[in-house]
Amino acid sequence: MAGTYDESYEVSDYSGYSSQFERLHIEPIYDAFLCPLTKQVMRDPVTLENGITFEREAIEKWFKECKENGRKPICPLTLKLLRSTELNPSISLRSTIQEWNARNEAAQLDMARKKLSVGSAEIDILQSLKFIQHMCQKDQSNKQVIRNQELIPMVVDSLKSTSRRVRCKTLETLQMVIEDDLENKEIIAQGDTVRTIVKFLSHEQSKEREEAISLLYELSKSESLSEKIGSVAGAILILQGMASSKSENLVTVEKAEKTLGNLEKCENNVRQMAESGRLNPLLILLLEGSPDTKLSMAAFLGDLVLNNDVKVVVAKRVGLTLIDIMKTGNIQSREAALKALNQISSYDESAKILVEAGILPPLVKDLFTVGSNHMPMRLKEVSATILANVVNSGCDFSSILVGPKQTLVSEGIIHNLLHLISNTGPSIECKLLQVLVGLTSSPSTLLSVVSAIKSSGATNSLVQFIEAPQTDLRVACLRLLQKLSPHMSQELAGCLRGTSGQLGSLISIISDNIGITEEQASAIGLLADLPERDRALTRQMLDEGVFQLLIYQIMKIRQRETKGIRFVTPYLEGLVKVLSRITFLADEPDAVTLCRGNNVASLFIELLQTNGLDNVQMASAGALENLSQASINFTKLPERQAPGLRISIFSCFSNPLVITGLCRVHRGACSLKETFCLLEGQAVEKLVALLDHTNEKVVEASLAALSTILDDTVDTEQGIQVLLEAEAIKPILDILREKRTEDLRRRSVWVVERILRNTGIAYDVSSDPNVSTALVDAFQHGDYRTRQIAERALQHVDRIPQFSSIFPNSA
Repeated sequence: MAGTYDESYEVSDYSGYSSQFERLHIEPIYDAFLCPLTKQVMRDPVTLENGITFEREAIEKWFKECKENGRKPICPLTLKLLRSTELNPSISLRSTIQEWNARNEAAQLDMARKKLSVGSAEIDILQSLKFIQHMCQKDQSNKQVIRNQELIPMVVDSLKSTSRRVRCKTLETLQMVIEDDLENKEIIAQGDTVRTIVKFLSHEQSKEREEAISLLYELSKSESLSEKIGSVAGAILILQGMASSKSENLVTVEKAEKTLGNLEKCENNVRQMAESGRLNPLLILLLEGSPDTKLSMAAFLGDLVLNNDVKVVVAKRVGLTLIDIMKTGNIQSREAALKALNQISSYDESAKILVEAGILPPLVKDLFTVGSNHMPMRLKEVSATILANVVNSGCDFSSILVGPKQTLVSEGIIHNLLHLISNTGPSIECKLLQVLVGLTSSPSTLLSVVSAIKSSGATNSLVQFIEAPQTDLRVACLRLLQKLSPHMSQELAGCLRGTSGQLGSLISIISDNIGITEEQASAIGLLADLPERDRALTRQMLDEGVFQLLIYQIMKIRQRETKGIRFVTPYLEGLVKVLSRITFLADEPDAVTLCRGNNVASLFIELLQTNGLDNVQMASAGALENLSQASINFTKLPERQAPGLRISIFSCFSNPLVITGLCRVHRGACSLKETFCLLEGQAVEKLVALLDHTNEKVVEASLAALSTILDDTVDTEQGIQVLLEAEAIKPILDILREKRTEDLRRRSVWVVERILRNTGIAYDVSSDPNVSTALVDAFQHGDYRTRQIAERALQHVDRIPQFSSIFPNSA
């Protein structure tokens, strides 16, 4: 009698235990059942000519070896030569063995069922699981036997065991039970089993995780079960983490990736993957799916939140497809495509890709088409949003056609946009204003937009949006007007002036104390760009208390009492620039009273020191220039007494009258607050400190302010002495030498000529060839006025003779 099949079957780490399955037979194993070569029970017995029976596979292998070794075929048992190698099937023996196996396996299955019940010992459960594995490996048909015996639910229950070894062996067994057997897969997937298997993916023990992923992979081969796996919360996210892991077992990573590949058959799973960052399956369906699938994927893509890098990838992969759907699909498809394009176009780089793919012509067509074929207004709003996105991408829209011989900045297109802005709802109006903002952001298209707006007469209509109740609409309007203001300042100022103007609305926005917002920064920026010498507008601001408000807001920022750090810089720059307008009214009593009452000269001197804010420093220096020019009008000159008889007779013996406490430059009583004199408050020193600024505009403004103490209306010699004491001569001469801009050269030549009227300075400078060279260059290449001044300066350093002294005037 020979042993059972289990004698050759590995029982792993519990092989030392005696298997009860080995001893359980209804009847003994007969020698006739065993192959003489393998010593195993035969499955396909065949008989030789000498009547001896072997396992077909074993005897065929024997004959093959004989042939390979150049021997004639012999019987492996008798070693006698055979005349024929013909194999005759032993049908009756095979049937007998099969019946014997069936009876014994039934008994063994019954024992396995008992050992799998709750409360069995670990070794019993492991042996039962091992037996079931053997059955599956022995014959594919045994999987049906296991199913019919209702063993599968009992095996599944072993997943709840507290033994890690049992759980691992159960996962392994279930994998064998379901392999290539759809019915067994459906049974396992019943109830909460799939969720339990997914939970094993998170176990720290790598063996359980490996077995669980192998089992899920087998289950995922069924399309119906793929959806069930995906419906388990977190399953797809966990699988994606395993597939992208750098520390996981390579086999586990590969199985996770293959499982995800199988799950991609289900659209719901594809959506989940996209939400978790695995977009490729969705993009493939969008490119290759049925029309309904494309619609579904496009709609879902429009609802996804994508990072910027992903937007670029999506634009490259499916941008053209989405544009085609937008052009040719029905309303539902076009809506889905538009929403997806809206998502993708919100990043500059991906927007550029869409422009190259041809998105502009259909967008413009959708916006402007009227009649029966027109898009619903809600979709026109999406189209307008996409258009607003792409025009801010930095493309050259002056060369991209959107229709026959038309670009986005063609007069007709701009007129159509302006018409839509005036005849649609707030949402789409806001987006279309943003389109114009984008087009005015590029120097290559700005002037075309300005020209079209002027020719359409739409300026008043645009300005009216300042009073819109919707914040987004007001912000878009203000941003556009701010872009236009350098080229339409007179028109905009005219719209804002008067009782019906929107100046009051602007002031209301600026004075909001909630915090510094983009709207406030844009509003003050618009005012700052209006003509600073428009006295009527400045007068109206004064009458409406605007400047008092500006001073209050500036002080709050300087005292750090405001919120909104993001827009504080443009807001402060605008406040200071608009406040400087009051200095152009230094000849009006109300303006002077305001300046004195708020000590604005001192405020502007403080603002000179706001390092890093060039526009603030520039505007402050300009304001000080205006105030300093007006100083002479406010300086109180000393009263001169009428000369008496004694003084007139003995004047040659008397000392000159000396009055102390007078301003050296203005020759009268001065103060910073009352007369705006630059010699007070260390204004000169602070202006001199800005002469080496890297921004030429700041340098020019500072130099212009300093030049006011060298003017013909003041004591120029004393003004030169003030500059000497402030160590301003060298930086002024450096500005002349550097020739940084034409405006700076013109200004520096004027100041240097005044300084060189001091013979001592002129003598010292005459030995500096660089100064002489700079003056000669100005004399040769400057404008008419600059050449005249440079000529006088060269005369001061004896580079050009005083011809008037050589050729006296004729009588």
